[in-house]
Order: sequence, then C-alpha cells, then structure tokens
Amino acid sequence: MIDKFNNVWYLIIFLIYFAGTGMYAYQTIFQTRKFCNKFEIDDTGFTMVRFAGAFMLGQFLMAIYILFIRRDGVIAAGSFFNLVFLTNLCVFLVNSYSILIDKTGIKSPEKSREGIIAPLVFSALSASLCYGLADKIYIY
Repeated sequence: MIDKFNNVWYLIIFLIYFAGTGMYAYQTIFQTRKFCNKFEIDDTGFTMVRFAGAFMLGQFLMAIYILFIRRDGVIAAGSFFNLVFLTNLCVFLVNSYSILIDKTGIKSPEKSREGIIAPLVFSALSASLCYGLADKIYIY
C-alpha cells in the first residue's frame, strides 16, 4: 500500500486529511445539533449544514474507494485530488471573507476561527498530496 503513495509520508497525509474530512462529515450529518450549537447556527440551518456535510462525505467515500478498492489506487486520480484541493481553497477564501470582512451573522468571531483554520490546514494537506503524488495522479 505504501508504494501506491510513493512513501509512508504521503500515505500518512492522505489518512490524516481524509480522517479529518470524515470527522467533519460525521459531525455535520449525524451530530448536526451539537455542531450548529458550537457555531451558534440556528436550527433552520440544519439542512444546509447537512448539505455541506454531504460533500465531505462524498470525498471521504471516494478516499475509501481509492485506498482499499480501486485496483490502481491513486494512479490517474488527479481530477479527484485537484477537486479536493480547489474545494478546500474555495472554502478557505469564502470563509475568510465571511468571517474577517463581511461579518454578516458572526456572533462570536473567536468561535468562527475554526472556519478559517480548518480549511487552510485541509488546503495545505491536499496541496501536498497533489505535489507529492504528481508522478502517479497525473498521467499524460
């Protein structure tokens, strides 16, 4: 399995990234009330929180497929890794704008910092996967 990821380092990054994505997907889909209370989101926002969680669940399931089921592993999966990176980057940029500039609906900025920090970390991890696995995921 390690050879599919070039070395153990990129396998660990892959596992950390998708464990984090799975954790957020679980929280937003199955522990919605607790998640929304943490960020002071009204009950009327549950559907949209679960909507966002469904996107994360899709990424998580695709990662499980690549890791355990797909015969070639990460080979030629560049589109998936690029989409993951761009999604994280867009979430980081939009959340940064929402929390730092627009501030509409922000009741306690200190609680909202996770909305900037988490996608920044996820962007860095997914960018490192795109870079480190480039010889396998991009087939020309």
